[in-house]
Amino acid sequence: MTNAMYATLGFSVAAAAGAWAWRHWLPRSFWYAVGFPLKAARVYLTWRRVAYGCTLTRKRRAWRLSLEAVPGLRTASAVIHERRRVRRVDIERAPRLGLLRPTGLGWRVRVRLHDGQIPEDYVKVCDRLAHAWRVYAVRVVDSAPGSVTLLATMSDPLIGVDVSPETGELLTVRPGRLENGRDWVIDFRTVPHWLNAGATQSGKSNLANAIIKGLAPQPVAIVGFDLKGGVEFTPYAPRLSALATTRTECVRLLDDLVGVLTDRMRICREAGARNVWRLLEQVRPVPIVVLVDEVAELFLMADKSEKDEIAKTATALLRVAQLGRAFAVYLIVCGQRIGSDLGPGVTALRSQLSGRICHRVNDPETANMTLGDMDPDALDAARAIAAETPGVAIIAGQDGTWHRARSVYVSEEEAEAAARQHAALTPAWADLVAVDTVPLKAA
Repeated sequence: MTNAMYATLGFSVAAAAGAWAWRHWLPRSFWYAVGFPLKAARVYLTWRRVAYGCTLTRKRRAWRLSLEAVPGLRTASAVIHERRRVRRVDIERAPRLGLLRPTGLGWRVRVRLHDGQIPEDYVKVCDRLAHAWRVYAVRVVDSAPGSVTLLATMSDPLIGVDVSPETGELLTVRPGRLENGRDWVIDFRTVPHWLNAGATQSGKSNLANAIIKGLAPQPVAIVGFDLKGGVEFTPYAPRLSALATTRTECVRLLDDLVGVLTDRMRICREAGARNVWRLLEQVRPVPIVVLVDEVAELFLMADKSEKDEIAKTATALLRVAQLGRAFAVYLIVCGQRIGSDLGPGVTALRSQLSGRICHRVNDPETANMTLGDMDPDALDAARAIAAETPGVAIIAGQDGTWHRARSVYVSEEEAEAAARQHAALTPAWADLVAVDTVPLKAA
């Protein structure tokens, strides 16, 4: 008996050690073989109770056997109601749960909506579902008429982000990863203009480094507006076609951009094209990506003498945002603080920036200006970003929904090396401003 107990104990210890080693050294295979089946069993067995606790159930009328129909359980009142052995009663019915499909981070499951339910009903209870299922987070990632798809993640997928910003596709960069495990891709041809807000040390500048590194090997022109005196973008000068570091220089550069837009507008009109992408490839103008750092400096006014200059700057920047998409001029506007007190020009500009990126901010007004007109839940998520998670941001724009994302760490040295390596691809600003229209008319 003692030998059998020792043998059982030894086998248990060996099995536990083996399971620990399997989970530690081969976590993915352990998850698919052991972890996911256990989690799936828990989800299915507790779904009715969890759905009731999350107020996702609906009452339905159903036929049920009463106690009078069970032999030996008749009471005195059963003699009076003996004919009502089968009766209709109200029961709580949970939504139909589909097949759980495992992923490397957790699982996906489609849920059939009850009559009268909408996807927002599930968005509101995602935190409750996460606690009930003992997972890191639950998100609504897709919806269709009559159903929603839930994504459960076992741990935070944004702890370590290791992707390459380069994609090999024109005007497309991959600055990081989304919370659902997919790559965060910025396609300027889909979402042309972006607003990037974030406090100091929030990851805003790192995102700009990733974008510069991703765009450096592409045949595009990069233009910088650096109102910090040039300390941010000057190291990347070999890959910049133009750089403005003062408000006066910004006004001149914006005038040049408006002139470029006017020329491209005329060229498209003469060629009978709605945008530059309908022109022949050999005569198509070079795409221009404009990076604006500390946009608030463009709108701050020290005295009334600067009022006209600020108004001119705001008008030119707004024109670039309104006309840029059709003529291959794209904006990335960055700032630590973006508030309505900067003037109506900021509010008008914000309405043209359909892509939104909100890092940790110091004041709720900036978060509200960035995300408040899109989704209240996104605004709450942005305010919850911790200071010890630089690079984490709430993004909205690519697919019409908001996501929690994190940019990959790109040091200044890496971005500078990419700028020097691809300096030969930098178009001269004088060539971009002086457009040769002869071959375009012939085309």
